[in-house]
Amino acid sequence: PSVPSVPSYTRRFAGCYAVSSLAMLSRFVHGRVAVFIDVSNVLYAQRTFGWRLSYARFMQYLKTECPALGPVVAFTVTQGQQSQRFLDMLQLNGYELRTKPLKAIWIAKGQLQHKGNLDVEIALEMVERVHEYETAVLVSGDSDFAPVLDRLKAKGKRVIVVSTRGHVARELLERAKFLDLRKLKCWVSQPNPTP
Repeated sequence: PSVPSVPSYTRRFAGCYAVSSLAMLSRFVHGRVAVFIDVSNVLYAQRTFGWRLSYARFMQYLKTECPALGPVVAFTVTQGQQSQRFLDMLQLNGYELRTKPLKAIWIAKGQLQHKGNLDVEIALEMVERVHEYETAVLVSGDSDFAPVLDRLKAKGKRVIVVSTRGHVARELLERAKFLDLRKLKCWVSQPNPTP
């Protein structure tokens, strides 16, 4: 028998329910939750899994999964007008912003190299705001955060890393609960444009 056609969006949304137990952040969180997002790390990971994160949908996912959601802070480098549109969208969707301009430095043989990350700023804020949460969600896979996770755990905090396999350091996997961003695709990806 033929299968009735179902609109692609409905199929995609229905598929989310089939894998919901694998994508529930709520099974890890406890108490007040603070989220710290390394935007550069997310952009890098997106190239691997072939879809783009919708920050609007990601915020809705966090609100659904974390009843006691506190600050959700996005850390990103900026460059030009396109960056401003991105920052406006983040702010409109309830993200706290921490920014730093992309830095251009001259290296050997007169080559220009762009440099910019906010790992230090993320680490400092996670520690400075430790009194505001019981669970920290770090959206990054960078091994530089391992000492920060140790510090938070020593203070009795629960730590969750959201990243994707191939982009998350072993040092983080050894220290925190891990949720693969790819398992959240149904909820947090940008919808495909209709033809």
